Amino acid sequence: MALQYFYPGKRLIGVLLGVFLFSLLAFFLLIINWPQGNPYALIKVQIPKRSNVADVSRILKEKNIITNERAFNIAVWTLGHEKKLPAGSYTLHTARSNYQIIDQLVHGVPNLKQITVFEGWTINKIAAELERVLGIDADDFLELCKDRSLLKKWNINHDSFEGFLFPDTYYFLENEDPRIILSLMVTQYHKCMTDSLRDRAQVLGMNEIEVITLASIIEGEALYDKERPIIAGVYHNRLQKGMKLQADPTIQYIIDDGPRRLLKKDLMIESPYNTYLNKGLPPGPINNPGKKSILAALFPLKNDYLFFVARGDGYHTFTKTEQEHNQAKRKFKKMRKRTHKEQKISKANS
Repeated sequence: MALQYFYPGKRLIGVLLGVFLFSLLAFFLLIINWPQGNPYALIKVQIPKRSNVADVSRILKEKNIITNERAFNIAVWTLGHEKKLPAGSYTLHTARSNYQIIDQLVHGVPNLKQITVFEGWTINKIAAELERVLGIDADDFLELCKDRSLLKKWNINHDSFEGFLFPDTYYFLENEDPRIILSLMVTQYHKCMTDSLRDRAQVLGMNEIEVITLASIIEGEALYDKERPIIAGVYHNRLQKGMKLQADPTIQYIIDDGPRRLLKKDLMIESPYNTYLNKGLPPGPINNPGKKSILAALFPLKNDYLFFVARGDGYHTFTKTEQEHNQAKRKFKKMRKRTHKEQKISKANS
């Protein structure tokens, strides 16, 4: 008896294939929309850099955002997002499907931390703020600020980035790469220091380091914008006459416990940054100046002033002679003494 073979018809094969594909689709839809079953909540999650899909699913499971790591992994691969889960800090909703959670990660904006670098901050102050807000090691950042290869890369002809971390408001990920932070701040500086401003420096017979150094001193002196060009004019006058700048901010820069009221002994500290002992500009910037101080250094107001002293209200008295300057100083000391006495009386009566 001859064997008889059964050959299924094309229609049956099509039906079976359709059932298989439908089942496969249903499976993937189930995985993608897998209900998590957790109570509704908002949970903060930190996704480290270079995390793969398995790392992300493990973190989400530990935070009770998902209930099944394998189902989540399959959902990520099915949606083609295996390389699109960015690092960062997120606030995620629980009691959502895999699809909704993946969508939050892929299309949601990571929680960025705001850092405001104010005009006149030193690299030490910036490093401390980065450590406080972002958790970055301050010492590591300061070491980076002295990296010779980075200084060369950014065309900074100085021994550190002091003066070249531009004051602005920035947004970074928590524990951001310090190199990224440094690069962005220096990029902002270069956007400010245009070719036309560099050309202006050449007209004044100054190089870029000298301009930023002078700008940093102006930043340390001026509280009000309208005084910046006047103060700049005074310093340009003193430089042209070969006079010592005698700029208090340079002393604040070299004392360990500043800023504070300066003492006579502070003015005698041996340092190349001490403009009471040394003529000319110090070796480099003493802080990171803003654009207004940079412009003041490049476009000083022409005047005959050689001296200025604080008035006690944030403004200064500008004078042309040392005699006038000493009179202004005596007036300020008298006013400060009177104010101090009034404060003591007020405190005693309160």
